[in-house]
Amino acid sequence: MIRHLLTAGAITLTAAAATAQEAATVPFDGEVEDAAFAVETAIVNQGLVIDFTSHVGEMMARTGADLGLGPSPVGDDAQVFVFCSATVSREVMEADPMNVSHCPYGIFVARIDGETLVGRRVYADPSMAPVNALLEGIIAEAVE
Repeated sequence: MIRHLLTAGAITLTAAAATAQEAATVPFDGEVEDAAFAVETAIVNQGLVIDFTSHVGEMMARTGADLGLGPSPVGDDAQVFVFCSATVSREVMEADPMNVSHCPYGIFVARIDGETLVGRRVYADPSMAPVNALLEGIIAEAVE
């Protein structure tokens, strides 16, 4: 039984890697801390709740030091904000129940090659257009 579950999990991970999503980024005129505040505010302004904030930059810096690597390639302050929209999620899952695999959604802020960026995944499937629009709107508000 456990072997079957592990095999199914490996197949699922392989399929997910094969259909990896692109990322879209927008430059932010300011520091990562300011971009993070702007993104948090824009998410809340949509009436959404941030479920989790992943401190990716801190993790990269910490593990990089443990592994004898250089500084974080995304900056020490990089973060990913994870959230969901009940109405948008319902819409995309009504169109295709397998869209459950994309929920929750995330927007990241990072310092890459000396530039502060705000970004997101780009969902290629047309049924995910409402999610793309939601994320684009949040980012547009955050960077204005």
